[in-house]
Amino acid sequence: MKNKCSDVIKKDNYSPVSHMNAISTDHLTKTFDTITAVDNVSLVIKQGELFGLLGPNGAGKTTIIKMLSTLLAPTSGNALVWGYDIRREKDNVRRSIGIVFQDPAIDDQLTGRENLDFHARMYGMNKMTRNTRMQEVLALVGLEDKADLLLKNYSGGMKRRLEIARGLMHYPNVLFLDEPTLGLDPQTRYHIWEYIRNLNREQQVTVILTTHYMEEADALCSRIAIIDYGKICTVDTPGALKNSIGHDLLQIKAAPLDRLTHVLEKQPWVRGVTLHDSHIYVGVHQGEEKIPLTINLAQSLGIQVTAVSVRKPTLEDVFLHYTGKTIREEEVSNIDRIRARMRITRRGAYSAESFHVLRPKVSTCSSPKFPLNPV
Repeated sequence: MKNKCSDVIKKDNYSPVSHMNAISTDHLTKTFDTITAVDNVSLVIKQGELFGLLGPNGAGKTTIIKMLSTLLAPTSGNALVWGYDIRREKDNVRRSIGIVFQDPAIDDQLTGRENLDFHARMYGMNKMTRNTRMQEVLALVGLEDKADLLLKNYSGGMKRRLEIARGLMHYPNVLFLDEPTLGLDPQTRYHIWEYIRNLNREQQVTVILTTHYMEEADALCSRIAIIDYGKICTVDTPGALKNSIGHDLLQIKAAPLDRLTHVLEKQPWVRGVTLHDSHIYVGVHQGEEKIPLTINLAQSLGIQVTAVSVRKPTLEDVFLHYTGKTIREEEVSNIDRIRARMRITRRGAYSAESFHVLRPKVSTCSSPKFPLNPV
């Protein structure tokens, strides 16, 4: 099925940058040799949002985060983060953001407290401010009683929580969370969700979350951008995205499929039709009432319906509607394998440099939220 991302009219109302916007991107593009990793992305993310970038591995989510955090220069286009130009005002951007990398970027030979203290010193925070802030962020992620343990004795979930705490140490306005629950068990993942909700609500931090977990985006995000092959397919609230393909979804197995699909697309009561994996998915209102209509229509055409069911749409259905594939199918694409090789090649430099690359120069750093005389 044809990928609809290139044809979709963006639902995100792109407008010139306003101080009410946490992030604004204008045709942001990044290419690596012949690969276009991010393709003309224009987005507006408001202050205080918990915004999700949802797509498979290799879709371009991490590349967007790297450009917005000044780790990568765009090939073309531009963006403002908290009002600062990512090309010309990198130090100001870095002062305004926190980031939790997809790959671990903490030292397991240090304690949790030492990791936080090291990060705060690199931002020029004085001793009193460092100690106060460490207690605040440790309490936020529930690690007060584990702060003096070596990181090598932390569980995977505890390490992830400490990375979130570290990203908040310097009072950022925007926090990037790149696949924050990747590889965690379901129970730990749900706990991380609660910490993310709390920091967005209580700390008034704008959160940009990348994920390929449908339930994570649905549970956490106020708005979601679905991204595939570097393109933004659509942007809206989780509820509006699901309703955009129909309040109910009919799943039909019949033969021949192509002929029934073509006829259904012409029916005025059909919101959308997707053909995938020997089934037809039809978005409708009042699905129970549409089952006999569908069966009668098929019988009038001499088409045999062998199974039909109705259910509420999910974000997986939305992704399938716009891309023609499920998110799991996209994750085994050629572009994903190419990017995986690129990530392996660069992983050492990316993890090792994550602390000092992102920090602003202490000599030029200024913020009303904390003194800058390191002790």
